[in-house]
Amino acid sequence: MDEQEFDDFYVAGFARLTGQIYAMIGDRDEAEECVQEAFIRAWANRRHLELANHPEAWVRTTAYRLAVSRWRRLKLGRRPADRAVAPAVSAPPPDENRVALIRALNELPDAQRRALVLHHICDLPVQQIAEETGVPAGTVKARLSRGRVALAALLESRADGIQGGATHA
Repeated sequence: MDEQEFDDFYVAGFARLTGQIYAMIGDRDEAEECVQEAFIRAWANRRHLELANHPEAWVRTTAYRLAVSRWRRLKLGRRPADRAVAPAVSAPPPDENRVALIRALNELPDAQRRALVLHHICDLPVQQIAEETGVPAGTVKARLSRGRVALAALLESRADGIQGGATHA
């Protein structure tokens, strides 16, 4: 993969992969950093990446693993960076439905959340999800089924809470 091909690969995939990792981990800034780092590693391993059947899956898996590793380091007591010295960042307000979906996804077990994101947001077939996550296709199907039921219940309870709150106001 030459420099131009890699640039095209990066431009075509960065936003999509960031959205996918964000849906998996629930932190937009962290998702952007992990996807960026995954692309850096992809560039360093571009000879091997050319041989991969699904280079985007390689980058997505690498970004997800980076996110998990970073979360574990933080969990073990590493203090987050001092936000007081960081420049202020302004962004448009997030879409309410997207926020509700991300919050509901964050309440699901990791395996179910990952399966749902890979299938419904990344549009991957069950077999490819099985290969990417290293579990049998039947396990992916079970995670999708259970995850959909749990996600529907979470979203419905949130919608009922919003409607219920509006009638009492």
